[in-house]
Amino acid sequence: MARRRKPEEHENHERWLVSYADFITLLFAFFVVMYALSSINEGKYRILSESLNAAFRNVAQSQPGQVMLITEGAPALPVPVATLPKAADDGRLRQRDKMRNMAKEIMEALAPLVRQGKVRVLETSRGVTVEINDSILFAPGQATLEPLSVAALQAVARVVADSNFPITIEGHTDNVPIRTAQFPSNWELSAVRATTVLRLFAEAGVNPDRLTAIGYGEQRPVEPNDSVEGRARNRRVTILIDSFVPELPTEVGTEMRPNP
Repeated sequence: MARRRKPEEHENHERWLVSYADFITLLFAFFVVMYALSSINEGKYRILSESLNAAFRNVAQSQPGQVMLITEGAPALPVPVATLPKAADDGRLRQRDKMRNMAKEIMEALAPLVRQGKVRVLETSRGVTVEINDSILFAPGQATLEPLSVAALQAVARVVADSNFPITIEGHTDNVPIRTAQFPSNWELSAVRATTVLRLFAEAGVNPDRLTAIGYGEQRPVEPNDSVEGRARNRRVTILIDSFVPELPTEVGTEMRPNP
């Protein structure tokens, strides 16, 4: 009995059509995406880009203080943006330059004392600070200015007289206690010394409205008081020329006060 012959399997020569179809589908999807990207409204994209740049750079685009909000099918609407006016920037730069020029003039006026280490001129975030050692200003335990220090303080007063910056004069002592009829403690000594310098500034032409005197006693040392050098450094008068002009006070309304 003859064996039945198995039918021969024919090789599928069209299998490449599956891969080809997949390739065509991917290619079609690629071109659809590219077309979608290319059809973005250039005007909307440009306005969005300018708005973002303005927000991060604090520079107004289109109109000052506004950017344009675009919504589909709706007209452009201006949206306020909190920006720093250019005039404020310019004013701050002018104020900084004026403060630096003032510090330079004070350095030149007190150059001999700076070289001797008796005066330090510092530029801080608040303004200019002039730190004067009390050894050139007052006798120990006294609040009367030494004659040689008057000319130096008058030179500083002439530099700051034409400006409108507030000036705070601080008196500081070491931790050695004082108990006299005139100065029962270091608080009184430091306060009277600060007031003495304030009076000299006012007499030299500085508007008294700009002047404030504060006595800190021994409470704000810059060096430890456990050495002669440290105590000498702590006995000082500090003149702070404040770059921030205080605003006028505003009374809090009764509606904002807490209920009793």
